[in-house]
Amino acid sequence: MSGAEAAGGPAGRRLRAYTALPVRVVEEHQDVLPFIYRAIGSKHLPASNISFVHLDSHPDLLIPVNMPADTVFDKEALFSELSIENWIMPAVYAGHISQVLWLHPPWAQQISEGKHNFLVGKDISTTTIRVTGTDDYFLSDGLYVPADQLENQKPLNLHVILINPTETPNNQEENGEVISAKRLKLNTDDTANAVAASSSVTPGDLDHSSSSVKDKEVQNASALNRAECSTSSSLRNGECPVREVAKNICQVLQKGDAFVLDIDLDFFSVKNPFKEMYTQTEYKLLQELYNFKKPHKDATEEGLLDCVENRVHQLEDLEAAFADLCDNDDEETLQKWASYPGMKPLVQLVHSLKSRMESPDYEMVHQAGLTCDYMELPHHVSTEEEIEGLIQSTKVLLKNMPKPTLVTIARSSLDDYCPSEQVDIIQEKVLSLLGLVYGTLDVHLDYSSNSL
Repeated sequence: MSGAEAAGGPAGRRLRAYTALPVRVVEEHQDVLPFIYRAIGSKHLPASNISFVHLDSHPDLLIPVNMPADTVFDKEALFSELSIENWIMPAVYAGHISQVLWLHPPWAQQISEGKHNFLVGKDISTTTIRVTGTDDYFLSDGLYVPADQLENQKPLNLHVILINPTETPNNQEENGEVISAKRLKLNTDDTANAVAASSSVTPGDLDHSSSSVKDKEVQNASALNRAECSTSSSLRNGECPVREVAKNICQVLQKGDAFVLDIDLDFFSVKNPFKEMYTQTEYKLLQELYNFKKPHKDATEEGLLDCVENRVHQLEDLEAAFADLCDNDDEETLQKWASYPGMKPLVQLVHSLKSRMESPDYEMVHQAGLTCDYMELPHHVSTEEEIEGLIQSTKVLLKNMPKPTLVTIARSSLDDYCPSEQVDIIQEKVLSLLGLVYGTLDVHLDYSSNSL
């Protein structure tokens, strides 16, 4: 039974079913949230207990630091507050999402593997959204508070799951079965071509809606997939573990009525754009300035609170320093801030920036610094083989999981997280794969033509 067919809501009312699986493709990742809310409003998704399967090189589980928690109850105000790293947790606090499965590639390690159960709520002292999660990911952003400091608490089950690329053979035939990337592409091109051929543009929003393939083509593609994955002897290294991962995901998803499949194309290939903005020396200086001092492994609640308090003060000082430099970056201003604890690298950093550019963008420098806390942002421009290996792994996952109610996709290319020279190829592969696995799709390309 698909999520759209399951009973939903406390009264057990049945959810509405989409005629074809909707696929919403956006540029910036936070722009998928309005489509999820729209599906809730139209009763295709339940208002609560939604599971969220999130394939991404980034967790996106931060929180707008100064946003009042009650903002989540005004969706237009909420959408205007969100950015690419912090759009999921407000939906958790609003009560819609209760379970997140972050599926990440090997080069993304921001949160430790396994299951994390914690509370998301309203901090009674600041009225902002905070969590009881104690992973460095949350501590380094100053987001931790004890449970007794939170009201309107919402439990979140977070599963962090590694997805390895599936190795594919160099030749096309093995054990009488074709499982190479080339054979997959030959059979998925029909899907992509049908999507393109049947798309129609709605003026104003570039809304491309389509039916992916004829029934016969879907049946043929499905038959091919069944043949490819029918016996363990046909599986290459890495595909069996992906099957086991899929089984575990299925066990988790049975606890919810419906789920959203969310894919960031930087899952397949990712850049750290700040590494290209700054020299190696400047980047190292940023890492020194923004370095997060982790708490002791067995830290008490008091130790965790001290850690968070120190971190918040550190980030506030850095934000104030760069705001000051925006107004005046003369030597007097620079030396004033350099006298603060831990701020000495600021002098060398600013001198280096001013030697390369007339007017450094200090606000952007601060944003870059915020990514240099306890771990660098993932940076791994994948080869064609690695991309194809992750496509194959994703295929195994999707074929062994229930059908989602809604699919959301983020390109993440204009800010260069997904390499601009690869994003269109990856998008084509992902859409073809979705058509191969699920059959008829209703694809909407909800992004500017400037990003094409």
